[in-house]
Amino acid sequence: MKENETMNGQAVTESQIAQWADEAVAGYDVAALKKRGRPRIGAEIAQVAAIRLDPDLNAALSRRAEQDHSTRSEVVRQALQAWLKSA
Repeated sequence: MKENETMNGQAVTESQIAQWADEAVAGYDVAALKKRGRPRIGAEIAQVAAIRLDPDLNAALSRRAEQDHSTRSEVVRQALQAWLKSA
């Protein structure tokens, strides 16, 4: 193991690795494992909409997402919803 190895910002120890190995040998309850994939944002599967942003707008979007402790996608969704409601 590399020195100072982390997972989700937490230090990974040799004892943690041994515990994970023991769990793997014992077997996993597949139904209990965390479901993979992106969470739904509505009742239906979301569609991807690619957009191009100039560097200044892109940087402003990143700053706003960080300021709001949110994601860039969520900031765009909120802005678009607000704009569509006002139109």
